[in-house]
Amino acid sequence: MTGLLELRHVEASYGPVQALRGISLSVPEGSVVAVLGANGAGKTTTLRAVSGTVRRSGEVRLDGKPLRGGPESAAKAGIAHVPEGRGTFTDLSVLENLRLGAYTRRDRSVKADVDTMTRYFPWLRERGDQRAGTLSGGEQQMLALARALMGRPRLLMLDEPSLGLAPLIVREIFRIVRELNEKEGLTVLVVEQDARIALNAAASAYVLEVGRVAVSGSSAELRDDEAVRRSYLGY
Repeated sequence: MTGLLELRHVEASYGPVQALRGISLSVPEGSVVAVLGANGAGKTTTLRAVSGTVRRSGEVRLDGKPLRGGPESAAKAGIAHVPEGRGTFTDLSVLENLRLGAYTRRDRSVKADVDTMTRYFPWLRERGDQRAGTLSGGEQQMLALARALMGRPRLLMLDEPSLGLAPLIVREIFRIVRELNEKEGLTVLVVEQDARIALNAAASAYVLEVGRVAVSGSSAELRDDEAVRRSYLGY
């Protein structure tokens, strides 16, 4: 089955250092897919290759069409990328951050979508005028997610959403992601070091090792394979 997102033999480098060595993967429309692996395995670079923030070779397609250009082209094609480290505009207010998330849109329903975000993240309503840089780490991660959703993406890419956050906040973020997937049909590609929480949220996963796909399969298959758990998932 052809996925909404398809990577075929994708390679990427940072100067002389090759980070991806022929990655191929597929993200079916309406699914949640995880990319797992240790530090330096190529997880973040995989997302950057899709969003066009790293030089790449090979084939990247969205809905059957080649993706070319940088992050603005990816955003216009319907891809929202929430990078590691949240990436909020700290000097702008919460509401200004949300509105920036809709910059590629031409319709006039932005206010309605702000209201939708406050249903998923109720605290946004009372914090609209607060400077984003004064929010807690968990709140900034949620704001980054809400801002990405303001673009009404076809594909949401999350890079290490659990990094540095309390377990309660992490569970809430993944709960919202699952709800968006189940109720709105949002397609999600998530990079995560915490294999347990990623496999619980995703239908399938790819495990990377030194820039290659070492193993892939359904989340249930990977959870049940003792050799995979010990070698790649760390539990």
